Amino acid sequence: MEIFELLKYDFFLNALISTLLIGISCGLVGTYIVAKRMVFISGGITHASFGGLGIAYYLGMPPMAGATVFALAAALGILFWGDSKKLRKDSLIGIFWSAGMAIGVLFIYLTPGYAPNLMSYLFGNILTVTGGQVLLSGILCLLVLLFFAGFYRPLFYIAFDKEYSRTHHIHTNTIETAITIIIALSIVLCMKLAGIILVISYLTIPQSIAGLFYKNFTQLLVASSMVSTLGSMAGLFISAELETPTGATIVVCFLLLFLLCWSGQKIAVFFRHAR
Repeated sequence: MEIFELLKYDFFLNALISTLLIGISCGLVGTYIVAKRMVFISGGITHASFGGLGIAYYLGMPPMAGATVFALAAALGILFWGDSKKLRKDSLIGIFWSAGMAIGVLFIYLTPGYAPNLMSYLFGNILTVTGGQVLLSGILCLLVLLFFAGFYRPLFYIAFDKEYSRTHHIHTNTIETAITIIIALSIVLCMKLAGIILVISYLTIPQSIAGLFYKNFTQLLVASSMVSTLGSMAGLFISAELETPTGATIVVCFLLLFLLCWSGQKIAVFFRHAR
């Protein structure tokens, strides 16, 4: 089947549009995550959401609704309890990470009847995205764009120097709460694309690629979104052609691009010094 013949099918169009929208959202959100050095916090949120999936299955509710509740609870819990100084953030991440996975596995095991296929949630299956999920991805993408446009300077200050932000009377708690909620929602929607295990790479590898070429925060936001979007779309078409898991194929595309850019930089530096 020719690649572009796939565009005739609604399921592939849904996947393509969703990939584009999520790529933009994760590109922007991931830049903030990397700049603030909170990559493993996003990992904790991702794995904690699996507990919500398991409970939702057990109760006969939509799995993504349960994942959203648990992701938000984990994100806000890590944010507020971590700031209280009574608990270390790395300890909280470990607690939510392990608790979410354990609760998810337990409740899926307790669910009567046929156990669901966990592979689609662990590694993603973008080809099963519905029109409703595309709409949610569009709403989230618009929300992320408006939020970063409206609060660019406070986000920049908080990402690189939180204490400086406070001295300039920026409402750090309010903005951090808002961006934490956005991060949690982005993670939940990205799970359909890359799965629980691979989401963290979606929020870090494109940003790392952009960081090889740019240091300016605005340029990082734009470049990360472009890499995230183009890499996602390339992975989607390649997975359709090779009939491989979409989420894993996208991440491999990111990794290959990172290695290509990194090695290209090293070679360029070598020849520059060799002259």
